[in-house]
Amino acid sequence: MTKSFRGTYTVMITPFTEDGALDLPALRDFVDWQIAQGIHGLIPLGSTGEFLSLSDDEHVAVAETVIRQAAGRVPVLVGTGAEDTREVVRLSRRAEKLGADGVMIIPPFYSTPTDDELFHHYSTVGDAIGLPIMVYNNPATANVDLKPALVARLAEIPNCLYIKESTLEVTRVRDIIRLCGDRMTVFGGILGFESFVEGAEGWVAVASNLAPGPLAKLFSLVADEQKLLEARELYLRYLPLIEFVGGQYYVAGTKALLRHMGRPVGAPRPPRLPLPADRDALAKAIVEKLKL
Repeated sequence: MTKSFRGTYTVMITPFTEDGALDLPALRDFVDWQIAQGIHGLIPLGSTGEFLSLSDDEHVAVAETVIRQAAGRVPVLVGTGAEDTREVVRLSRRAEKLGADGVMIIPPFYSTPTDDELFHHYSTVGDAIGLPIMVYNNPATANVDLKPALVARLAEIPNCLYIKESTLEVTRVRDIIRLCGDRMTVFGGILGFESFVEGAEGWVAVASNLAPGPLAKLFSLVADEQKLLEARELYLRYLPLIEFVGGQYYVAGTKALLRHMGRPVGAPRPPRLPLPADRDALAKAIVEKLKL
C-alpha cells in the first residue's frame, strides 16, 4: 500500500438548503471550488461535516457526491467514525466500495476504551478493508487520548498509516515521528504551521473551508520550499480566521463566514445554532479584512 497523502486537507462542511435538507448541488460546487483553489485533499463526514447529524442515506449521498465530483483530482478520505466497531467496519467497507482513497476514524467517543481495546478496534477495521486509515486523535471530543506510545503501537497495523493529531501539544508531532519513523505520517489538526515545522506532512484543516489556496500554500512554503519566514507571515495573516473556527463555533462559524463570502451553505443542524449576532458581525469583519 503506497502512502501518498500530504498537504492541506479540508475537513469539509456539509451544505444544507434553507429548509435544512442536504444540498448536493452546493456540495458539488464546493468541491470544484476547493480543488480550483489548490487544496491538496478533501475529507467529508468529519466533525465539521456534522456527521453525527446526518442520516445513513445522507452519509452515502455526501460521500458519493464528493468522491464523484473530485474524480481523482485530489484524494478523498471519508470519515467513518462510530461507537460500535462493527459499524465502523460497515461504514469503512462502504466508503471503499464508493471509491474513497482512505478513511479517517475517530476512536469510539463514549465508551472510553482502553489502549488494548483501541488497538483491537483499529486492527479489526484494518483487517476488514484495503484502504489507508487516518487515525484521528481528538481527546477533547473522543474522551480518550492516543498518546505517542499508543500511536506507535497502532502503527504496527499495516494500513494505519496516518494520524490527525488534534491536541495543542505540538511536541506530539515530534514524538510520533521519533517513535514511528516512516510507519506513521502525521497530519496536524488544530495546529497547522507549528505541526509543519515539527515535521508533519499535512494538516486536516477547518479554516481551509474558507481559504483553501492560502492554507495549501502555507504547507508548501514550509514543507517543500523551506521558506519559514514567508510562511509565518502568511500564517499570522490568516490566524484570526483559523482561531475563529477553532472553538465551539467551528461549524456555525464556518458556515457564517461562507455566507458572508457569497457562498451560502445553510445553517448547522440542531443542537448547533447559527452564530449569535455579535459573532456573526465579527465573521463579516474577518471576511472583509482578508478579502475572502
